[in-house]
Amino acid sequence: MMADAGRIVSAGILAECQRKGNTGMIKNVIFDVGNVLVEWNSDRAFRRLGFDEKTRNAVAEATIRSVDWNEVDRSQLCDEELLVRFIARAPEYEKEIRLFWERIELTIRQCDYSVDWIRRLRENGYRVYILSNYARWTYGKTAEELSFLRDVDGALFSFEVCQIKPEPQIYQTLCERYGLVPQECVFLDDTMINIEAARALGMQGILFTGYEDAVERLRECGVACISSDKQAFM
Repeated sequence: MMADAGRIVSAGILAECQRKGNTGMIKNVIFDVGNVLVEWNSDRAFRRLGFDEKTRNAVAEATIRSVDWNEVDRSQLCDEELLVRFIARAPEYEKEIRLFWERIELTIRQCDYSVDWIRRLRENGYRVYILSNYARWTYGKTAEELSFLRDVDGALFSFEVCQIKPEPQIYQTLCERYGLVPQECVFLDDTMINIEAARALGMQGILFTGYEDAVERLRECGVACISSDKQAFM
């Protein structure tokens, strides 16, 4: 049953590419970062900081689960103002919230396939770009985990332009900055609403659920990629 479902999904993606005339026309591969090229795991950070379950939940509710968290990625507010907002939600956990904020880099870990994946795509003639909701504060603390940026053709992070996915403006900004034609782009993201926004602009969209699945979905849209054993194929 699972195999049949996978074939149905694959056929659907291929049919969409063919219907829109995009098979073999993709020139640009655009990646999200969080949970695509890096693992974003707040619970791992909480545990490394020694928080018990009650503290983990309280800090999460005050920060990453709060309505203000999107503003972290937008980075329109200064870092201290954001921190004050988080603390106001759970003042009894001020020490722990500040500690989590100071050690935000513990949430990020680069996936072992990221650099090789990007390099192989570029070797096969594709341009590779980054479009990510990413906070200024986090960016400044996670440079080592973003080493793949040296290998891409361009990147746009939300904090740079105070725009966030799935707002249409950030996709348009990326295209304008690098002269991209949406119909020549395929976008990979782990959140469906962000994929839908890219499709509305004319891009192909692939919901990222794992590396091997994404490689297969790219192949179905005519993108020369790499197999799970690191060999190039079409």
